[in-house]
Amino acid sequence: MTFSLIVISIFFILGLLMTRLLRYLKLPNVTAYLLAGLIVGPGVVIILHNSFGVFSNNFINEYKDTVNSLSVLTDIALGFIALSIGAEFKWGKIKHMGKKILIITVVQAVTTTILVDAALLLLMKPLNISVGLAITLGAIATATAPAATLMVVRQYNASGPVVNTLLPVVAFDDAVGLMVFSLSFNIAKVYESGASLTVLAVLVSPILEILLSLLIGFICGFIMTLLCKFFKSRANTLAMMIGFAVLCVALSKINFNFGPEIHFNLSSLLVCMMLGATYCNMRKDCDRYLQRVDEFTAPLFTLFFVISGASIDLTVLNSWNIVIVTLVYLLFRSIGKYSGAYIGGAISKAEPNVKKYLGITLLPQAGVAIGMANVAKASFGSDGVKIYTIALCATFVYELIGPVLTKIALEKAGEIPIVPKIKKLNKQNI
Repeated sequence: MTFSLIVISIFFILGLLMTRLLRYLKLPNVTAYLLAGLIVGPGVVIILHNSFGVFSNNFINEYKDTVNSLSVLTDIALGFIALSIGAEFKWGKIKHMGKKILIITVVQAVTTTILVDAALLLLMKPLNISVGLAITLGAIATATAPAATLMVVRQYNASGPVVNTLLPVVAFDDAVGLMVFSLSFNIAKVYESGASLTVLAVLVSPILEILLSLLIGFICGFIMTLLCKFFKSRANTLAMMIGFAVLCVALSKINFNFGPEIHFNLSSLLVCMMLGATYCNMRKDCDRYLQRVDEFTAPLFTLFFVISGASIDLTVLNSWNIVIVTLVYLLFRSIGKYSGAYIGGAISKAEPNVKKYLGITLLPQAGVAIGMANVAKASFGSDGVKIYTIALCATFVYELIGPVLTKIALEKAGEIPIVPKIKKLNKQNI
């Protein structure tokens, strides 16, 4: 217990310190947290031990067990990430989005999944990867990180058709991504388990998981909203919301079995997303309470990303095929996001600049993608570790180049105001 608390403290402090260091490089906090976790993770400890004999085997084993035991914190953090996504889905906001936003979001998400799936499945034998790994990575590819994109928009006061389309798309994208992931992940589990590919296993089970997850999330959200009416203080309401979010995460661990072929767990991401969506649609004053939740979860998210970085298995990258899979994932996800946004823009008759530049601004990945990778890691054994490592390596790359490419795209679209340079007057001209 003492050792676990020391590890948590070190993770938390180092993560915060790293944000100050990388701020000079104008990199997002997510990158700093992941890098901090990687530096103090078991992978680096093992490398130091093998190179210099710094640590004992007992210490390394205890350290690895301690980091693995922190998975309960990552599960809870994922629940709050999904809750915050659901809170964006007020019915009035969805109606205001219009068909254009919905079309672009769905088309770019589905296109990205299809392209990544197709590329990895075609290279499955040469790269010696499983069908489950390929399908899961295709689903993870849908997720987009709004934080890095919003940072660029706010920093440069960007405005225009691309920005006006971008903001609702990144908000809706993760919800679509969670749906795609739930369906793809269940199909992947059938392949990984070696079970027969029946209609019940491939289609009925994933659809039941999605529907039941949304139903349980709605019921929990409905009950939570009713109970919150009995409390006037924001502290008590916050405690109630935290309690229900943790409850939803716990419920997702229950196994459901309907006959020999239909068995699944609830999706904690979908349950918590529906919890947030139900609450924000039933309470007009939800924003002030959700703001308190954001304040509470900020330190939890810090630990989540640092623990995620610490959990990267660097030995996986010793395999040339995993490095190539990562590169293929990066390439075809980028193509998918760009071409999908272009096709969606063309179908919805969006402005030319939206079709041309929107896809570039959708490249960053972070919290939701890491959350999906965490789910795969817990379910797929060695393949899960590979999926997790590939997803986190891709996150590093996208968080490094994503903000830069977003800025360039918005400049090309003419949506970042140009500040004229004021030349100094020569004294002779005064």
